Amino acid sequence: MNSNTPNPVQPERLSPLSQPIEIVAGYSVKNRLFKASMSEQLANRAGAPSNDLIRLYHTWAEGGIGLLLTGNVMIDRTALGEPRNVVLDKASDLAPFRRWAEVGHQNNAQLWMQLNHPGKQVPSFLSQQPVAPSAIPLSNGLENMFNCPRALTETEIIELIEKFTWAAQQAKDCGFSGVQIHAAHGYLVNQFLSPHHNRRDDQWGGSVENRMRFLRETYRAIREAVGEGFPIGVKLNSADFQKGGFTEEDSLQVLKVLQEDGVNLIEVSGGNYEAPSMTGAQVKESTIKREAYFLDYAEKAKALLRIPLVVTGGFRSASAMEAALKEGATDMVGLARPLAVDPHLPEKLLADSNHRITWKNPSTGITRLDFMAMLDITWYEQQMARIAKGKPTRPRMSAWLSVLKTFGALGLHAFQRRRA
Repeated sequence: MNSNTPNPVQPERLSPLSQPIEIVAGYSVKNRLFKASMSEQLANRAGAPSNDLIRLYHTWAEGGIGLLLTGNVMIDRTALGEPRNVVLDKASDLAPFRRWAEVGHQNNAQLWMQLNHPGKQVPSFLSQQPVAPSAIPLSNGLENMFNCPRALTETEIIELIEKFTWAAQQAKDCGFSGVQIHAAHGYLVNQFLSPHHNRRDDQWGGSVENRMRFLRETYRAIREAVGEGFPIGVKLNSADFQKGGFTEEDSLQVLKVLQEDGVNLIEVSGGNYEAPSMTGAQVKESTIKREAYFLDYAEKAKALLRIPLVVTGGFRSASAMEAALKEGATDMVGLARPLAVDPHLPEKLLADSNHRITWKNPSTGITRLDFMAMLDITWYEQQMARIAKGKPTRPRMSAWLSVLKTFGALGLHAFQRRRA
């Protein structure tokens, strides 16, 4: 059976995955399955959602997911993490965003927009002078792929908060049912949180209270603009897994403050370009048994939180997802790359507690080549491109073919490190 074709209808069963969850008063998601953010690379030349991107989200909505989160939408077209990022700023045509919101709500799904700024995680071919909290270059072999950033002025910091806020207001007006601030994976907000990347000596750096100021002020400005009834989530690293970086202790402290401020949902992840834990790098044996990458941290977070928590990364079976919910380790199950391979996966998970994802992550067998070709990203982008064209995915597509496609499509730029 083709992976894009749903299973025959099964008798309805009671599964923790099928239970609705209330995010804010009067606003519920129909089940516990959360489509996490992925790099789609499907914006048009103007940075707007393309027809292909809109078709992709229509397919996901029809596949049974409860909450769809967009790939990162950049708030400034002069600061892109990738060549074909979607951008929502004052130069944007809003009509495609309205169509995107409309299709994302088919089949009673919810569609949230993820708002982001890359900071210094901008490939050198896209920016000669990226910005960041401090002028600290990326390391771990990335020095030649990303230019050293310039430190932001305080005026520029305030302007960036205003851009996040403007984009969030437009997302609401266009019909999106929530927004998420991306504060993980080494992007700008995460850079402010990290003592390694943020070495400022003003109110935006130093103590953890100062390092979280940019995130808190961004949230507060968005909340004032969109009102109390509109959901706002935050994607936060459990840790950066980097010497001198954002720690688990920092993260738990930030979680408590965000809840007090009124944030409605937290998604936990970890890592950055220099230490890509979010892709499953260096997974421990204990993690493999429970499947999810950040479940141990999530249990600590749940002890502090009253608001819904999402764990994304690593889940491969309905039984492990159900167990995580029953144990109270998470409130929603985040799925990303599996949905790039099978957009109807939610229907199958809800229908069958024995359903398991059986495909393996692609590899050429040459670790360095996999890294250079960004295979943990590009192979899945190519699957999403097929869905976006109305074609079936190819779960058995050769990793070597993917590398060739990547090089053929982007030439030398194909080998610039990108997001996860």
